[in-house]
Amino acid sequence: MRLPEHGANPFNLYTKLGIKPPEHVLDFSENVNPAGPPQSVIKIWPELLSTISEYPNPAGEPFLSAIAEFHGISQACLFAGNGAVELLALIAERYRGKQAVVVHPTFSEYEATLLARDVVISRIIASETVGFELPLVEIMQAMETADVLYLCTPNNPTGIMPKRETLQEIIRHGAEVHCDVVLDEAFIDFVDESLSFIVELTANPHVIIVRSMTKMYAIPGIRLGYVVANPAVINQIKALAPHWNVNGIAARIGAICLQEESYRQQAIQHSNQQREKLKGFLQENGCTVTDSVTNFLSFKLPEGQTTRELYRVLLGKGIVVRHSENFRGMDGRWLRIGLKKEVEMANLTEELRRWFAEN
Repeated sequence: MRLPEHGANPFNLYTKLGIKPPEHVLDFSENVNPAGPPQSVIKIWPELLSTISEYPNPAGEPFLSAIAEFHGISQACLFAGNGAVELLALIAERYRGKQAVVVHPTFSEYEATLLARDVVISRIIASETVGFELPLVEIMQAMETADVLYLCTPNNPTGIMPKRETLQEIIRHGAEVHCDVVLDEAFIDFVDESLSFIVELTANPHVIIVRSMTKMYAIPGIRLGYVVANPAVINQIKALAPHWNVNGIAARIGAICLQEESYRQQAIQHSNQQREKLKGFLQENGCTVTDSVTNFLSFKLPEGQTTRELYRVLLGKGIVVRHSENFRGMDGRWLRIGLKKEVEMANLTEELRRWFAEN
């Protein structure tokens, strides 16, 4: 029996598997900042309550202005949405009945939103044997008969950031063959803002960038994200979106979060430290680990050890990691771990140490 999908919903997972959850559960299957929302958001929360009796700004202000200032771009290139998933759905609507290229393993919502709109999908697999490196020649060939290519940069679930030269070549080819390129930069906040392709948007009107506020700022319940694209594309997306799609509380919180430079730097530092520490531990125990640059990593057990068995053992200990049975190209052989606070990482490492000692 295939394991159920469960990202960020551990108790639903226990229910589906018929397992009684332990009293304390650590969820490493989700990958938001373990620090929690910025203190500035927590402090202003009582003041935000008055917002619920007012209609929100239809453009998503003050969030939209804050994004424009943060990136140094025109508001005409921006559209705010009720989380990245809503934005992906709106983008997919532009390609209804057309053809798309999706490179796996990757975030499942690309295909989900495209298939719901009768888009014909060409699937390309980035092979684990070459470290999930993008198969450039295969991608470029597929783009020649497609309307859009989807890439996750850095990738989820591997955490790998494709080489900039590779992405630039893909984008140049997209312009030549009239294939749009959607870049999902949901996790780029944990790497380096200078790696974003927002700075190259003016020269590449066929590129659409999706950003999420969820991961870095630990606000998944708020649902907030934005698209950066050519003004003509933004106008098309606006026409497809429902009115007042960003609520007033979310718009205020988003604007506050973008001012939190110190918070961002601390999150990046913590992520880097915990990732390298965990990566070293896993490699010392014979695991293959993805070359992640963000706040999670994926790993494969040594030959002879069973991924599903470890997965269930950890569940019994109240530790939930992300299986890969629904990630094409990983097919259950890998597990993904979202990085948490140091004490939680220590708990995970201790349980893994027991597993390796007994297996």
